[in-house]
Amino acid sequence: MSAPTRQYVIVRQAGVRLDEFSRRCGLHPSLVRRLVALGLLDGAREGTDLRFEPSAVAVAARIQRLRSGLGLNYAAIGLVLDLLNRIEELEADPRRRTSRWTPAR
Repeated sequence: MSAPTRQYVIVRQAGVRLDEFSRRCGLHPSLVRRLVALGLLDGAREGTDLRFEPSAVAVAARIQRLRSGLGLNYAAIGLVLDLLNRIEELEADPRRRTSRWTPAR
């Protein structure tokens, strides 16, 4: 009788690795690490590796637009991103869609 063979399930880790993410965004990996450290990007640590959700590419693009278009520093970008997210939440709230104020005639 032979010894039973072991079977290993190979599972792909979720998320995009740092090198692939930085290539998609056009950012240097050290800048991406800095954005994660500042809390502007959400990255999950798996050992020594950083992984990102695919939707984080859009966030990185938004950060780049704010940085180049308005010339903001990274602390200000964090504040502006928070304000923009809050505006989107308020606009998406159906209770706030109807205005209580009517224009003066």
